[in-house]
Amino acid sequence: MKRAVITVVGKDTVGIIAKVCTYLANENVNILDISQTILKEFFNMIMIVDMSNAGNDFVKIANGLEELGNSMGLVIRIQREDIFDMMHRI
Repeated sequence: MKRAVITVVGKDTVGIIAKVCTYLANENVNILDISQTILKEFFNMIMIVDMSNAGNDFVKIANGLEELGNSMGLVIRIQREDIFDMMHRI
């Protein structure tokens, strides 16, 4: 399984989860876990996804998520799980 961590941060607006999930579904990326919260007016979400059957390579999906975020006034980042784990290991 090729897992990745996606983070979404920005001002809260209607449809953030729907648009991000629709993008991932169109890329055949499966959402394994999702957590979201709103702190004051700021939306924060973290997702664990399975990219084993993704329709495009990691870089293309990462660029697409970044473009989606830019169009919505959000910062959307994706990291491979193994790199994410290494960055947070002491």
